[in-house]
Amino acid sequence: MFENTLDCYAHSNHLKSTNTYFKVLFAILTMLVSLISTSPVVPLIIAFFMSFLIIFKAKISWKFYLKFFLFPFSFGLLTFVFMAIFFGVGTHVLELGIFNLAVTADGFNLGFLVFARMLGGFTCLAFLALTTPMTELFSVLKLVKIPKIVLELAMLMYRYIFVFLDEAINMYHAQETRLGYSSLKKSLKSMGMLGSNLFIRTWLKGEQAYIAMESRCYDGSMRTMREPESIKSMGTHNLALLILFEVSLITGVYITANFKIF
Repeated sequence: MFENTLDCYAHSNHLKSTNTYFKVLFAILTMLVSLISTSPVVPLIIAFFMSFLIIFKAKISWKFYLKFFLFPFSFGLLTFVFMAIFFGVGTHVLELGIFNLAVTADGFNLGFLVFARMLGGFTCLAFLALTTPMTELFSVLKLVKIPKIVLELAMLMYRYIFVFLDEAINMYHAQETRLGYSSLKKSLKSMGMLGSNLFIRTWLKGEQAYIAMESRCYDGSMRTMREPESIKSMGTHNLALLILFEVSLITGVYITANFKIF
């Protein structure tokens, strides 16, 4: 049922065996460079490069990635449009002819910068999420001294996301086989019933899962099956490539610091 979920790709991609520390450092450092950039050039380069790694190196389905990418892209595009119209002062580069609205040079440049930063940051997080199983990420967080209670809550929340999805899909299919979505009126009624019953069903599933954990001597600590590799196992070659790549990006940030479209 979940053959096309993010978690499935994280466990079956071609970069799964790459050192976890290397992927975490690579994604976080690159995202920080994207955020500090004062021009849209470097964040856009990062977005294209990360997308290339996800599709062609990790072998993630491009159709799935485009669907995954569509929501943040749409939100970023909407933010760009609003900032271009309602933020900034200066020369008008486009008159809309509606309520005296116009796109200003400052607003366009600021909106496009925010849009590029959003794409750069999202693709970095997408690379990490699509190539690294969450259990390994939790193990890394544990080693960097994140409080244990925070990790336990995060792991339980992550687990119950799939319990929630499982219940929602089962209920939707049951309604669909009974022609619950054959018309607009029936669809609205079915969605209302699904939403009202979903919380109760997932609550009961959660209680059952907790009872099952307690019967297996759960003591408040969830142990993962695999600990991540040592940070020393990244290798000098990979570390040198990482440093060279990040330095190149920072150099690009400095060179394009004053780049403006208008």
